[in-house]
Amino acid sequence: MEETTNILPQKNSFLLGQDEAQNIFLRAWQSGALHHAWILSGPQGIGKATLAYRIARFLLWADDNDKQKYLTMNVPEDSNIFQQVASGSHPDLMVLERDYTETDKKKIISAIKKGEILDDNELSSLKKSAFIRVDDVRKVSSFLTKTSFNDGWRVVIVDSADEMNRNAANALLKILEEPPAKTVLLLISHNPSLLLPTIRSRCAKLPLHTLQPSEVASLLRRYRSGLNEKMIAALAEMNGGSIGKAILYADNDAVGLYDDLCAILYAKKQLSVSKMMTFCTEVAANAEKFGIMQELIIKFLKENMPSCENKEEIYACWNKARQMFADCVNVNMDKRMMLIKLLTDISKAL
Repeated sequence: MEETTNILPQKNSFLLGQDEAQNIFLRAWQSGALHHAWILSGPQGIGKATLAYRIARFLLWADDNDKQKYLTMNVPEDSNIFQQVASGSHPDLMVLERDYTETDKKKIISAIKKGEILDDNELSSLKKSAFIRVDDVRKVSSFLTKTSFNDGWRVVIVDSADEMNRNAANALLKILEEPPAKTVLLLISHNPSLLLPTIRSRCAKLPLHTLQPSEVASLLRRYRSGLNEKMIAALAEMNGGSIGKAILYADNDAVGLYDDLCAILYAKKQLSVSKMMTFCTEVAANAEKFGIMQELIIKFLKENMPSCENKEEIYACWNKARQMFADCVNVNMDKRMMLIKLLTDISKAL
């Protein structure tokens, strides 16, 4: 498979499958009554961040005095606005997200002092703190006190609002209660129910939909051009309508992992214990593959539950799997032993 670097949302001019959300925002802007805050909601990997940056570029680029001429929110890639947003240097755009841990902050500072430039892959490998903190939100308040360039819009992207701790959420709420003029806040949320009700009530809603398999397939051809059509078709059907997940699955050979999982579980009495242990060891050693394996196990159980004679036992395995995966997040469990135990129980139930 040909490896292709992911296109970061701030650099991506292409968005598929979210025309309805784009049109809602464009019409609101053209009406002259644009709401000051929007929640962009939907599952991960369907284009919420890409749309947020698309909106930001458009507001910073478009002519407020001739709104009706715009049929889309496309901004030319060779424009200064597009390049400034892509590089994170536009003075009227602020992105609020989890900051880097102190250790990785030092790596960035060291690289800057040495005149080195970290590429997108190096930056994506750096660790970030668990939450957006109140000190991060206070930077937004400071940003909004400054005069915008040429009396234009100021845009704040919160990616993601779900990751704010309580104090940060309350600080953002104060900004939402008294927003400055010509300011738009775009809150990306994978699960809006986690947000404070008072934040939700002060924002317009912009729900994004999961993608159709044909749309996921089209995007895979664009971003992972080395995949053959058989692999594209398989990935497009197993990702829940998320191109982000489809790319993650492609890069970690999730189709091959699922085939191996099925081979182990369907072996029944011919199950090779050594093969299963090797499989579990390799999966547990890789954080991305372990996360994918959790989803694949749940997928396997859902698919087999209707046709299995021992439905109660399969259902019990499903409950056990969900609990174990939750414990992996909250408790420092041995991932390898957890997988071995779970796959053994599922094999017996089958």
